Amino acid sequence: MLAVPELGLQGLYIGSSPERSPIPSPPGSPRTQESCGIAPLTPSQSPKPEARAPQQASFSVVVAIDFGTTSSGYAFSFSSDPEAIHMMRKWEGGDPGVAHQKTPTCLLLTPEGAFHSFGYTARDYYHDLDPEEARDWLYFEKFKMKIHSATDLTLKTQLEAVNGKKMPALEVFAHALRFFKEHALQELREQCPSLPEKDTVRWVLTVPAIWKQPAKQFMREAAYLAGLVSRETAEQLLIALEPEAASVYCRKLRLHQLLDLSCRAPGSGRLGERRSIDSSFRQAREQLRRSRHSRTFLVESGVGELWAELQAGDRYVVADCGGGTVDLTVHQLEQPHGTLKELYKASGGPYGAVGVDLAFEQLLGRIFGVDFIATFKRQRPAAWVDLTIAFEARKRTAGPHRAGALNISLPFSFIDFYRKQRGHNVETALRRSSVNFVKWSSQGMLRMSCEAMNELFQPTVSGIIQHIEALLARPEVQGVKLLFLVGGFAESAVLQHAVQAALGPRGLRVVVPHDVGLTILKGAVLFGQAPGVVRVRRSPLTYGVGVLNRFVDGRHPPEKLLVRDGRRWCTDVFERFVAAEQSVALGEEVRRSYCPARPGQRRVLINLYCCAAEDARFITDPGVRKCGALNLELEPAPADGGPDAAGAPPGRREIRAAMQFGDTEIKVTAVDVSTNRSVRASIDFLSN
Repeated sequence: MLAVPELGLQGLYIGSSPERSPIPSPPGSPRTQESCGIAPLTPSQSPKPEARAPQQASFSVVVAIDFGTTSSGYAFSFSSDPEAIHMMRKWEGGDPGVAHQKTPTCLLLTPEGAFHSFGYTARDYYHDLDPEEARDWLYFEKFKMKIHSATDLTLKTQLEAVNGKKMPALEVFAHALRFFKEHALQELREQCPSLPEKDTVRWVLTVPAIWKQPAKQFMREAAYLAGLVSRETAEQLLIALEPEAASVYCRKLRLHQLLDLSCRAPGSGRLGERRSIDSSFRQAREQLRRSRHSRTFLVESGVGELWAELQAGDRYVVADCGGGTVDLTVHQLEQPHGTLKELYKASGGPYGAVGVDLAFEQLLGRIFGVDFIATFKRQRPAAWVDLTIAFEARKRTAGPHRAGALNISLPFSFIDFYRKQRGHNVETALRRSSVNFVKWSSQGMLRMSCEAMNELFQPTVSGIIQHIEALLARPEVQGVKLLFLVGGFAESAVLQHAVQAALGPRGLRVVVPHDVGLTILKGAVLFGQAPGVVRVRRSPLTYGVGVLNRFVDGRHPPEKLLVRDGRRWCTDVFERFVAAEQSVALGEEVRRSYCPARPGQRRVLINLYCCAAEDARFITDPGVRKCGALNLELEPAPADGGPDAAGAPPGRREIRAAMQFGDTEIKVTAVDVSTNRSVRASIDFLSN
């Protein structure tokens, strides 16, 4: 949604009804300084949402950018062959001679703040800088999580580079997105020189499903600044929810593309058949109904025992375990078009792979001192990056059944800096510390037992399992026996083993796609080609506005009573647009009408409130908070002074707003009833 400056609702008048009034709240009301009383023209009972088919913009190619916490990449497909997904050029870097299909989410800016490089190039260049020179360069890594964790996210939020210098977060994200835009367009031009330049690309950005509306809007604003699309062509950019994208991709996988963790091998049978898992299962289920030898038939048909044990065949959980978060969603496959319905709102938390990195940093603090680690990170930032790279390489080899110890190289600058700061060497520090499972090897490395490495995983892995178990306990999710484990962290053998050990005995079959690290990226491309594939979503929060209602003794609190011109009103009533956990179909609209106070009024700003509870009564209730504002920019009113086109009397100008809560972003459109012309409408979640 477009960002607008915060404005007061001076002079806003809302047409009254028998139960509503334009009278503002009395002095002392929490919102007196923010807005006048808001009373929609519609009755108290919300009208039944109306469904409207989403308009599809014309485009030739979809480019999806999976902007991850630890690694990022892009992929694309042409509209002429939407399911033929082309992966980006492999990134050179990292381990010598190894090409990767993603690159680290690392951004390097010059001391002046100009873009220098991204990914492996940024990491390697920063690695080679002289320690003194590196202090002036701005190096950002794993910065995506800052947007999720910021409680007061705005367009002015800043990010801190490794050297401690700060820069506007919007510029940091825009630099990264611009990098991917230029790479993708260059590759498209090389592959298809005849591709039109203008309005050719539909861009898709992935975000965690648990991200709130401000974070989603922030990514859209960064995309505008990066030049992916303009505000005038905003529909060419889609925000895709990461577990949804994975779900869209997983529903098309064939059995030989899956790993069943209960047996550590794909299903048997004729695995080369080019059938999607959902259609394969349904064909088998129909034949199963006619067969007395169900298990034998399923194995011989190539469907496998995995699908034979599903009760309904059309419900599954997707656990997206990424670098920063774990994101859970539950989908039901609908017939006849294979659309998806969300059964429970997206849930999860900050339990990504970076939690293991944090545990390692805390371990170093126990050995060498928390103050020393903080000083080393600040004064030797490039060397700290070297150390994290060394740990990342060993972390990826960790497994529950590994026998040998793991050696982690300490940069020479770490060893030298510690000796100068403490007056003794790192070997002495290890010997004096209370950490018994980390030793100093004769090769000059930290030698960590496998048990110690696995212990670093436990807080994060336990958090993931607890979230999955809590989801499975919900009544809406009963009967689901299949879980797709996806995301970069899902490649970890430690995580795979722990999830299977915890959930397998409960009858939940845990399945991992073979290309698990690219599942979200490929799914985002498919989502961009058919964004209507997720037909029904669940609202994560209750949204509404504050209004005045006629005061009813015994139902309304006395302190909410306002008497004006002999009429009794109840202030601060929370009028709900959509409730938390409510199923909302794509294209459904919630309509409200508003009437500006002055004929010449050019802008109307209406505060939006949200809460987790479904039954909030007042905007002053605990948990209810102002979360954004609906902004309507009006054209000049009819000047003839007579009735408008809708027959309304002079001075009564109705603006009809339609809000959609069933998409990945909350959207709004508006119409001036007097002229039947569109009104520029937006919802701002970043100027709160």
